Amino acid sequence: MDAFASKPFEGNPAAVFVMDAYPPDRTMQLIAREMNLSETSFVVPEKGKPGHFRLRWLTPSTEVDLCGHATLAAAKAVFEAGLGSDPEGIVFHTRSGPLSVSLDSQNPALICLNFPSEPPSPSTSDSSLLFSSVRILWSQPQTHIDEKF
Repeated sequence: MDAFASKPFEGNPAAVFVMDAYPPDRTMQLIAREMNLSETSFVVPEKGKPGHFRLRWLTPSTEVDLCGHATLAAAKAVFEAGLGSDPEGIVFHTRSGPLSVSLDSQNPALICLNFPSEPPSPSTSDSSLLFSSVRILWSQPQTHIDEKF
């Protein structure tokens, strides 16, 4: 799926797998690696709860807690497959908590996502330390992460 795009080969790509049950974690990780996209979404319907789905996101190397474009792609796949027929929308249950998704009432081609947020709070850290860390990172040569599979 191409999120944030109205036609193929534009926007932000994510692979989406809608299945009855999750395969083993290692299998999902290998699938995500094979897809070689920033995220691959794995969607499983919640048994006995129409409109509710479990959602996990994996990169080629790890599972992540939240991903916007891969959630949008997963929602599009669910709606296109006819699995999200509730007019109130659907709910993805994730490691970050429940994420509600609905189609825009004025334009059903638009998908509305409701993500968790935390109100801003004052920082207690020294901002000069942050900026010196950023300068150090930008000046270091790029390294590759060792494969763990």
